Amino acid sequence: MKRKLQGHYIPISTTGEKASAFIPAPLPPTPPIVWSPELRNKFDQALLALGRLDSVSILLPDTSLFLYMYVRKEAVLSSMIEGTQSSLSDLLIFELDQEPGVPVDDVREVSNYVAALEHGLKRLKEGFPLSLRLIKEVHSLLLTKGRGSQQSPGEYRQSQNWIGGTRPGNAAFVPPPAHEVLSCMGKLELFLHDQPEATPVLLKAALAHVQFETIHPFLDGNGRLGRLLITLILCDQKVLHSPMLYLSLYFKEHRQYYYELLNTVRKTGDWEAWLDFFADAVLSTASQAVKTVQALDNTSKKDQEKINTLGRSAPSALLVHRALMEQPITTSGVLAEKTGLAPATVNKALKQIEKLGIVREITQQKRNRLFSYFGYIDIMSTMGE
Repeated sequence: MKRKLQGHYIPISTTGEKASAFIPAPLPPTPPIVWSPELRNKFDQALLALGRLDSVSILLPDTSLFLYMYVRKEAVLSSMIEGTQSSLSDLLIFELDQEPGVPVDDVREVSNYVAALEHGLKRLKEGFPLSLRLIKEVHSLLLTKGRGSQQSPGEYRQSQNWIGGTRPGNAAFVPPPAHEVLSCMGKLELFLHDQPEATPVLLKAALAHVQFETIHPFLDGNGRLGRLLITLILCDQKVLHSPMLYLSLYFKEHRQYYYELLNTVRKTGDWEAWLDFFADAVLSTASQAVKTVQALDNTSKKDQEKINTLGRSAPSALLVHRALMEQPITTSGVLAEKTGLAPATVNKALKQIEKLGIVREITQQKRNRLFSYFGYIDIMSTMGE
């Protein structure tokens, strides 16, 4: 549906030239969303897909083992949209303090994303509300180290920013001026808290994402935080018990259309076109996530069956295997720490499961050797790469 401009422009003067900055109207949209039968059905299907995904995650023998990889894969994909070049394997190696050979600045950004998401989810589980304060906390961790650390982590911007182009005058989009950011974010917070009216959770996540990207409240990290916001809303409202929906993959694959839709919403108020895309993203990503979880589960069960053929050595090898599911690139020292087994026992188990074709030593060194649960990593790495 075509509406009028979803906000208003105000003149600004910055970097020595004049431009127009856009201030979005508060949510929800006016007039309300027009739910065609097709759009309603698609949103219903998306909710069902989320339910299936949540059911799969609950049925897993140990959700935390799968979440470890899922959170890191989302971090890699979300950061890729911003131009980083690190891979899932790079991140896993970086987290072991084994930095040589990985793009450190890129991987540090991805590692920050993991810490930011985990902090946000932890705070929500403790009963802290999804609020401007929490958004600032998450942003602070997102930019805590690396390239964004000089861009006021955890603080709203005090200067004008813009999207595309080299200056506001030739930018594709100019967000609200700095003195309007707090007011815009305050209205977004009210919407998140169902004021002036209650909004269904999936619709809330879809609308809030656009609004956050339009406000662009920080000097850096807005894209990543805007995608994190979707996950935080779904988990806060208990649609998902675990953060297993990663829309960054879909946004990455349809990047140009995604940006076009954001601008279309602002200029013409066609929220329905955005919602149709968002529902497609949820359907596609949730279905892919279910398949991936099932593939990971099948791989781990098949490998456990192989390990059970080891006889008396099987129990210790199974402990090592479980630790590898949690940390698929690791060292024997870390495995000894995680399992409580003696280093000699861990090394023996590694040799045995290496012969079974389950792990691979990837450094060709005598010391500080890295072992990869490559089948497990391959399943995750094929998502979006």
